[in-house]
Amino acid sequence: MSRNTEAGPRTPGLRQVVASVLASFFGVQSSRNRERDFQHGRPAHYIVVGLLFTVLFILLIVGVVNLVMWAAAP
Repeated sequence: MSRNTEAGPRTPGLRQVVASVLASFFGVQSSRNRERDFQHGRPAHYIVVGLLFTVLFILLIVGVVNLVMWAAAP
């Protein structure tokens, strides 16, 4: 039996979870994807990916600030 003919809903894959988290960061999540996430997704996956991207975002901001401060030093 092929993947397309299997009966029943599938849980979102890693790529879909990452896309949903990134879309939520910008507030542009489609209602279809949001419904899929709430009906078939596991909350732990979204929490872990969300925390990971939050930490990466904070580290990026700290790195940019340090780079600017280094470049502006006399």
